Amino acid sequence: MEVELKELHADLQSLSQSLPDPSHHDLLRKIQLRVGDLAKLAEAAPVRRSKVEDMSAEVVDSNPYSRLMALQRMGIVDNYERIRDFSVAIVGVGGVGSVAAEMLTRCGIGRLLLYDYDKVELANMNRLFFRPDQVGMTKTDAAVQTLSDINPDVALESYTLNITTVTGFETFMSSLKNKSFRPNKQGSGVDLVLSCVDNYEARMAVNQACNELSQTWMESGVSEDAVSGHIQLLIPGETACFACAPPLVVASGVDERTLKREGVCAASLPTTMGVVAGLLVQNTLKLLLGFGQVSPYLGYNSLKDFFPTMQMKPNPQCSNVACLERQVSCLCLEFFKIVAGKLFTNYNHSLVAQF
Repeated sequence: MEVELKELHADLQSLSQSLPDPSHHDLLRKIQLRVGDLAKLAEAAPVRRSKVEDMSAEVVDSNPYSRLMALQRMGIVDNYERIRDFSVAIVGVGGVGSVAAEMLTRCGIGRLLLYDYDKVELANMNRLFFRPDQVGMTKTDAAVQTLSDINPDVALESYTLNITTVTGFETFMSSLKNKSFRPNKQGSGVDLVLSCVDNYEARMAVNQACNELSQTWMESGVSEDAVSGHIQLLIPGETACFACAPPLVVASGVDERTLKREGVCAASLPTTMGVVAGLLVQNTLKLLLGFGQVSPYLGYNSLKDFFPTMQMKPNPQCSNVACLERQVSCLCLEFFKIVAGKLFTNYNHSLVAQF
């Protein structure tokens, strides 16, 4: 566009010199000035790269995936290009969620679903993602604007809603079930849900949805004093759900909206949020691409650079009915595997005895 406008400006200049009637010169001059202004705007606008059909390991400056595909050559990942097959939903596009979305976009995730009801404020500028010129935009719209410029290969879906309301929860559930991206996918329409919300009610809503859908998800949080955080892997029926054992960092159930009404706010450090987002996405990649060990629960204490880990077993007396149903299903499946294994072993022994 920038080149075409400059060429048009040059053509107008030539035309003005060839016109016999001087009265037309003023009009042409106005058009020239306008075209010149548009050319400057086009020059200042961000240049969006064209889409890349296939990920390549070719080491050239124009290849946005060469450093990622190098993970295959170094034996870390078997097939990095599989990342384009995966869908990840991020609930909460704030300090942690927005950075996680950017990381996954740069990694070339296939499809990203974003959920948030809030708008960008100047108070958000201590985070790592949003810009001052995006103040007043919904966080989902601002995120899509930035992420689509970073990587146009990623399919982005945004939902400006509050999942703790009845209609918001229904839309959330419906969007997770949508299999248009991969029609033959087993289970729900997404591979992983990342919870990056800042209040207890929203976490419980994500927990309920994922328990009902038997959807694997990861929960994340940062403490009110901004110096500690955590991530947690939740597999319905296999690990503790959020109702079984919510992390201590958010167990108090304090909502940032309540703090604002009281004239105070939770502290926020972009460093802590960046660390938590990095841990969250690192474990997301490990889970999806099948490398390394995924942490069931990983804490972060920035004051001591301490990273505690622990196993989170499901609570057989959990208050969430859907969680109990998933626990029963997992126990039945485990029992079936044990019985099938013993039958197979006995059958092999009987065959050996015959010969």
